[in-house]
Amino acid sequence: MRHITILGAGRVGATMALDLAQGGEFQVTVADRSEAALDRMAALGLAVRPCDLAGVKNIRAAVHDADLVVGAVPGWMGFRTLEAVLEAGKPMVDISFFAEDPFRLDALAREKGLLAIVDAGVAPGCANLILGALEPELDAISRFECLVGGLPAVRTWPYEYKAGFSPVDVLEEYTRPARCVDHGQVVVLPALSEPELIDFAGIGTLEAFNTDGLRTLLHTVAAPFKKEKTLRYPGHIEKMRMLRESGFLDPAPLQVGNAQVAPLDLTAQLLFPLWQMEEGDEDFTVMRVTVEGSKGGQAHRQVWTLLDRYDRTSRTTSMARTTGYTCTALVRLVASGRYRRPGISPPEFVGREPGCWPFVRAELARRGVVFEQEVLPVS
Repeated sequence: MRHITILGAGRVGATMALDLAQGGEFQVTVADRSEAALDRMAALGLAVRPCDLAGVKNIRAAVHDADLVVGAVPGWMGFRTLEAVLEAGKPMVDISFFAEDPFRLDALAREKGLLAIVDAGVAPGCANLILGALEPELDAISRFECLVGGLPAVRTWPYEYKAGFSPVDVLEEYTRPARCVDHGQVVVLPALSEPELIDFAGIGTLEAFNTDGLRTLLHTVAAPFKKEKTLRYPGHIEKMRMLRESGFLDPAPLQVGNAQVAPLDLTAQLLFPLWQMEEGDEDFTVMRVTVEGSKGGQAHRQVWTLLDRYDRTSRTTSMARTTGYTCTALVRLVASGRYRRPGISPPEFVGREPGCWPFVRAELARRGVVFEQEVLPVS
């Protein structure tokens, strides 16, 4: 797998392209419709391919000469993009956060003998890898919780937030119902529900709320309690709830004068400039994954933590680092032949294979993204 085509030249896509192109390990081509983004890539010596990735035929043309495709498009494009790549006969590692069930494409991938790793970022992604790796080690898993957030290092009024990835996907976190598992049953809760304050070493107090981040973990790993929460600075939840409950996040158009206007579209236009990370804006990613169960007949708890910060040397945001380098580690894992399972593979499937999570963890550590592991007593 020598030639990698990356679909999307945004902040994370560009970070992955540069990482994979280092040392001539891979031939990398970046496809996007943004001339400015492609110009930045070309200036760094990367091959570029102008392409409107919203068109299925365009996607197929963009990947025609690829040995492996990396997906880095916004969530609303993700499922259709993955389907088009598989139909073109190419394997894929994808970071897009799409709402559709990826297993709907499992038969297509298997029929063509193709591998497709989905949700290949930090969360979902690393959290799934950790749980998958622990599954064969433990007698049983009773509880899984993932707390994760990417935040600006400097809190700026009024929202104290900037988006390290697609702002469209951020708004989804505030509106999409959150699915969790409670006493073995899938329970659907409102987005932004069950807020709680949690302390993190090196950061201070953050606010956690339910989000729909379990995704495939709802059904692929047996555990009676599973939950994912997103982290923000305290007070952010109430602001988002006010917008949502006032109708500003509704997608249905309203008649405003002579025009039809979707409140969500207007809100996005107003918020995105405020949430856009500018060159030099520093951020951090914080994550805590807790897995409880039994091992050797004894209660067992593991906690995995991550605190990653903006890289001033390379001027790379933490969210781009933690998401992008997880994905490129998985690309290298596949290219090395260590993981070959055909069909749709969420990261927990990869984690189950011996040596795969240690490989990804080591690749991340080499880039300064370090996960700490603790085995703690169970109260």
